[in-house]
Amino acid sequence: MRLPNLTALNPFAPVERVSAHCDLMCGVYYPEQARIEAESVHQSAVKYQDSDDEVFRARAIQIKEQRAELVKHHLWVLWTDYFKPPHVEEYPELHDLFWRATKAAGDAKKSVDPADGQALLDLIDEISVIFWKTKGGKPDWMTNDPTA
Repeated sequence: MRLPNLTALNPFAPVERVSAHCDLMCGVYYPEQARIEAESVHQSAVKYQDSDDEVFRARAIQIKEQRAELVKHHLWVLWTDYFKPPHVEEYPELHDLFWRATKAAGDAKKSVDPADGQALLDLIDEISVIFWKTKGGKPDWMTNDPTA
């Protein structure tokens, strides 16, 4: 439903200020998007180390570099579109944490050491803990054990 433009009807009407937590209603941003790509970064480095096939290794590097860029993209979307000043007030480590995670994505992009991929995963996990605290916990669809 489209709301009428009240200021067009009465330009002197008081403007009600509203604020939105996210660009869209909450529920479209998740740190798991970055983590899935970071898993690919890590596993590509593992597979690179486990192979002596140069063609396979070149492909592993290409995939790892593409996925590392996607990690950076997902981290920055989460940082710029989800987290707001009240979150930083409550969790002042967020600035440094996102900076280190983005740097770790760059390090993993230019490295074939699985430890760099693991360091990236660990930082994303730290971000995830804070993210879910700001949301009041994970939704049921993420916490239910399908094997139970």
